[in-house]
Amino acid sequence: MAELRHSTLAAAARASNSPAKRDSDASAASSPFAASTSAARGRDDDDGKDAHRSSPLLPQHHHNKQLLPSPIRSLLALEDPRPPTASLSYRILLAALALLLLAALFSAPSLWSRFNAPYLCQKEGIMLHCPQTNEPLSLWENPRAATTSWKPCAERRSDEPSDVPPENETSGYIFIHAEGGLNQQRIAICNAVAIAKIMGATLILPVLKQDQIWKDQTKFEDIFDVDHFINYLKDDVRIIRDIPDWFTEKDELFTSIKRTVKNIPKYASAQFYIDNVLPRIKEKTIMSIKPFVDRLGYDNVPMEINRLRCRVNYHALKFLPDIEEMSDKLATKMRNRTGSGNPYMALHLRYEKGMVGLSFCDFAGTREEKVMMAAYRQKEWPRRYKNGSHLWPLALQKRKEGRCPLEPGEIALILRAMGYTRETQIYVASGQVYGGKNRMAPLRNMFPNLVTKEELASTAEMEHFRKHVTSLAALDFLVCLKSDVFVQTHGGNFAKLIIGARRYGGRHRLKSIKPDKGLMSRSLGDPYLGWASFAEDVVISHQARAGLPEPTFPGYDLWENPLTPCMCRA
Repeated sequence: MAELRHSTLAAAARASNSPAKRDSDASAASSPFAASTSAARGRDDDDGKDAHRSSPLLPQHHHNKQLLPSPIRSLLALEDPRPPTASLSYRILLAALALLLLAALFSAPSLWSRFNAPYLCQKEGIMLHCPQTNEPLSLWENPRAATTSWKPCAERRSDEPSDVPPENETSGYIFIHAEGGLNQQRIAICNAVAIAKIMGATLILPVLKQDQIWKDQTKFEDIFDVDHFINYLKDDVRIIRDIPDWFTEKDELFTSIKRTVKNIPKYASAQFYIDNVLPRIKEKTIMSIKPFVDRLGYDNVPMEINRLRCRVNYHALKFLPDIEEMSDKLATKMRNRTGSGNPYMALHLRYEKGMVGLSFCDFAGTREEKVMMAAYRQKEWPRRYKNGSHLWPLALQKRKEGRCPLEPGEIALILRAMGYTRETQIYVASGQVYGGKNRMAPLRNMFPNLVTKEELASTAEMEHFRKHVTSLAALDFLVCLKSDVFVQTHGGNFAKLIIGARRYGGRHRLKSIKPDKGLMSRSLGDPYLGWASFAEDVVISHQARAGLPEPTFPGYDLWENPLTPCMCRA
């Protein structure tokens, strides 16, 4: 037995020392699968011990990798169950995963900043707190003013002969009531002079009709300089102060159908007046025209007629000297509030109850406010309101198209995004703001240096002008006209005439901002829009909305853009 055991051990020793056996062991030791193979052998041992743990031939890192789950070991190439033919596809997959991981790492900062960007403003009660912005150098200058060079040229040249026919050759007399507010009346007066010129008729000084909203009894001579008006236009149109004494049917004007021309289409052509109105004036001698709001077009009349309308608007219609003087005082006080010669902004804030109701737009407010506004609309505009069921989709569509008046808080956001700071001096021209102090709070919070004419002037100074609502409107008009920056919040004759006058008088080199209301609708509808992106959008979109004269086109508005007929190259 001893000899048998000795022979067996010797045979084993010879086998282990053979070259083939040594190469096989070396190959097994270097294989990445050695750990799993060794572990399998260890489990087969009779004593149940883990051969992998106890084997001195296996490195320690192989022991650590053995603890990872099988899918991860496969991904890290610790296990490779693939057949050799799948190697290329596996490498492509790994490369794609690596690229996706790299892209995620690069985009992580921008995604983080987007989700953590501040909203446009933080609301605290009725107050809005917006991020501060640095004041750029071009705040008070039109950025494109250097690209244009225009001058006013609607004045009558000294060498132009008078073409007014003798009094005994006049085709008749026309009489109009200028309706609406001050600026609508102003446009009506300009149009009245134009149609008198077209028909070769004599114009009776227009009457400023009492407006149902303003409830004002202002006469022409209470607001405008009558002598200057008549004398300045004496070589264009004959104008008389009152109805001739020989006409004994004064009470019939505007009451008798025989003495009134009606049914004149909106924006009628010059030829329409010659064909349809002039024969009746020749027949009756004196005729009134009613209604007379926007009854003369712009692109269907001769160029010299449009030029005459500009002459009336910018040269013949002058406010009374006391109104001009008071407006100069208010403008000077605005510039001297915080120093000497500081610029100021004029803001035409159109957010009165009537404008809010007439717009048929939906605005933020309490449930009680909405119920009261619905009742107001139903009372004032019953045909349009009906039962109100169709108004909600209509209101959404109008807001998307930028046809709704801007709220005080919305215009405050635009101004802050443009770079105007809390120190900006703002003159507010507006009626009674719908919603009162609560609605004005966001604007006043962001721009505390905000004043009205009543806050600038004393009660004694304003007493004389309170007699007529149109006198107060004239003061607002002139202070806005003299401002360094003019901002409107909604359309209307006031804003159109201000922007047109600033363009005509060379003040187009200063800003007249016409806000992009559609941009506000889109921006406020994006909950993830950060302040920096919003401010950039506002600045870029308003570079071309700063009040420069623009080339005209068919259907243009003469009062807002008097370029082609009334201005020429400097």
